[in-house]
Amino acid sequence: MEEKTNALLKATPEQVLYAKILEKGMYLGLLVLFITYVLYVLGVIHPYIPLNKLSGYWSMNVHEYLEHTGINAGWAWIGMLNYGDFLNFIGVVILSGVTIICYAAIVPTLLKNKDIIYAILAVLEVIILGAAASGILAAGH
Repeated sequence: MEEKTNALLKATPEQVLYAKILEKGMYLGLLVLFITYVLYVLGVIHPYIPLNKLSGYWSMNVHEYLEHTGINAGWAWIGMLNYGDFLNFIGVVILSGVTIICYAAIVPTLLKNKDIIYAILAVLEVIILGAAASGILAAGH
């Protein structure tokens, strides 16, 4: 009985692959976040919003904040990576995007194992997450 239970608890090849990619992506994202935070805090790269003015924006809603700062919504931050307070977005993108990579990576294994339904679901997950990340599905800010 115990052997049967242990066999049921064994991870499948696609689960192991997903976990390995997720682990590496998580460590990479955290490393990038740490490095960009240090660059920001030490003032190596100057921020778009000066630190002494930052608290003045805390009470604003998103619309007011964007209007007062002149920052554009959406993917406009990519053009502002020369500022320390936007550079850390790279780590956030890595952390949030690694799931898409994980799902895409397991599709060949699922197809090889003839898990067609799971392969279709993984492809749909990649499409939906990719569309959401692209801003196609965005509403408002």
